[in-house]
Amino acid sequence: MKKILVTGGAGFIGSSFIQFLLKNVADIIVYNLDKLTYAGDLERLRDVESDKRYQFMKGDICNEDIVQDIFSKDINAVVHFAAETHVDRSIKDSIPFEATNIRGTLALLNAARKHGIDRFIHISTDEVYGALSEEGQFFETTPLNPNSPYSASKAAADLFVRAYCHTYKLPAIIARPSNNYGPFQYPEKLIPVVISSAIDNKPVPVYAKGENVREWIYVEDCVEGIFAVLEKGRIGEVYNIGSGQERRNIEVVRRILSILGKSETLIEYVQDRPGHDFRYSLNTDKIKNEFGFEAKTDFDDGLEKTVRWYMENERWWRRLLSF
Repeated sequence: MKKILVTGGAGFIGSSFIQFLLKNVADIIVYNLDKLTYAGDLERLRDVESDKRYQFMKGDICNEDIVQDIFSKDINAVVHFAAETHVDRSIKDSIPFEATNIRGTLALLNAARKHGIDRFIHISTDEVYGALSEEGQFFETTPLNPNSPYSASKAAADLFVRAYCHTYKLPAIIARPSNNYGPFQYPEKLIPVVISSAIDNKPVPVYAKGENVREWIYVEDCVEGIFAVLEKGRIGEVYNIGSGQERRNIEVVRRILSILGKSETLIEYVQDRPGHDFRYSLNTDKIKNEFGFEAKTDFDDGLEKTVRWYMENERWWRRLLSF
């Protein structure tokens, strides 16, 4: 029976990945290691908490004793989601990002090296590539050029993963997804912020003129791509996971307001974020050609599904807003 350690499994994408594993792989034990910071919530996993193949362990990936103890359970593979991820928070205070994203990753790498595993999947981000203008795409071979403290910490972690793979022959692979969205996303990211604000008829904040462009992938599509990397990825490689569906932020905001039947007068343009990257766009030919993976969810359909979920689950996100 395969034993998989998922770090940050109480987070938005990590919890969706655990749900996917338990639904699609019978012969498996999933260990979920999560510190339960403000963004971690076990309610995301309430549907699987009684599954005998699932075990939650509260702990910080920076704690080497905890990490070493978990690896002593004969872990076969690691899928490493645990990270501080909010750019605005990294601009205000970068220290937690250095601690979790770099030192935490190193603790996992050292434990994986000591105990020996079959696969180490490191979940990165398209933001490590920097920013694009109106044209072009990021390829897996694009040099790293991070612009925020968050993306700098993730790029540093990527380089450590690469170095451990090269120097110690650790069987590591890096996955770089585009912007995720969907149910259970913590209400500090763009889409849930817009939804929750609009539901309450509060001003919807939009940086500058809202012209920045992001590539959006529905979370269930993203975790399928990550699973493909886990199962079929080549050691030492990087795989972009995207949808090819780009939208300007203001387009996303207007579409959400339309779904909710709200007036665009709720839009409030605010001072831009320092160093705000203009555009991200991933070339995904590699994962498509090697595994046949393509995102299935149309952005408009996924966005409407997401808005409906937040409308029907106000108790969940209102509880988080009170923190």
